Amino acid sequence: MRWEWRRLMICQSIAPTLETHLTFLARYALLLKLWAQIFLLVPKLIDHAVLIVISMQILEKFQVRKKASGKLSPLQQLQRMFSHKESAPRRMLLVVVDEMDYLITRDRAVLHDLFMLTTLQFSRCILIGIANAIDLADRFLPKLESLNCKPLVITFRAYSKDQISNIINHRLKVLEYDVFEPMAIEFCARKVAAATGDMRKALGVCRSAVEIFESGLQDSSDKGAGVVTFDHMDIALSKVFKPAVVNNILCLPQHQQMVLCALANTFQHSRKKATTLGELNKSYIEICRSTQVPAVGMLEFSNMCMILSDQGYLKLGQSKEDKLRRVTLQIDISDITFAFKGSRFFEKCLEQPKF
Repeated sequence: MRWEWRRLMICQSIAPTLETHLTFLARYALLLKLWAQIFLLVPKLIDHAVLIVISMQILEKFQVRKKASGKLSPLQQLQRMFSHKESAPRRMLLVVVDEMDYLITRDRAVLHDLFMLTTLQFSRCILIGIANAIDLADRFLPKLESLNCKPLVITFRAYSKDQISNIINHRLKVLEYDVFEPMAIEFCARKVAAATGDMRKALGVCRSAVEIFESGLQDSSDKGAGVVTFDHMDIALSKVFKPAVVNNILCLPQHQQMVLCALANTFQHSRKKATTLGELNKSYIEICRSTQVPAVGMLEFSNMCMILSDQGYLKLGQSKEDKLRRVTLQIDISDITFAFKGSRFFEKCLEQPKF
């Protein structure tokens, strides 16, 4: 790799002389090959460094220093120390590794070597790993069982509604004023407990609700004191627990989103399950007029509907006349309203009556 880098530097330094002999494609291919080698090497170096740091910390706890003349790595020194009765320390060491998921490497070497330290004949280590993945050992380290090193797995239940609510209220006790409505905290606790039971997610939702409340204060002329309400929490939760289709709707261009709003307005207060492209265009134009957004022409509108049809949001029928093509909605209206919840512009679009 050093030779190739030197060669590349030479090519760049005397480029005017060699330009006619070394084509751009050849130099580009050389650079790609060099970067490929670097990217393949970096993960291995990082994994090795992580293992060295962990091994060094264990050695420090045993108050064992590596000899200056020794050529053994910290891990090899631990393996040798635990393999001989004379060198093995007398006291036990409890090693607690939190967020063990982050130690999952491409070749699983870091986790494998850590677990194997506990199997050596005179090992004095007890390893406790904390991970989010329940099946971490079975999924990523299946060989441990054949090596008589399969760990005992203790599964803890996710946080319940009451536990989440109690933790949030306990943290809020340090404040001398109210921040949340009790109903808002209960709503957050119920929603998170039913979905994941992740306490960090619950705290993240509360933080997001406070930010929504603060942004509302900035936009409002009333700067008086207030608290985070149920509505603020509802918006924050909707951002966290939105389905995939909602994310996809939010990624659409503005005019395609307005077409979906026009479809929602058409079917929301009607028993009809289909409309025509011409009627949908009228509803779309009415939304553009009320929001002061220039509407696109009929041809471009038809193309937008075809794109939405290809993506599965609506279904277009066949007709000789474009305006008479049958249009049906392929997603729930609730997904459209849910996606635009908290957006003043699109909430105004959805307030428009059927044309």
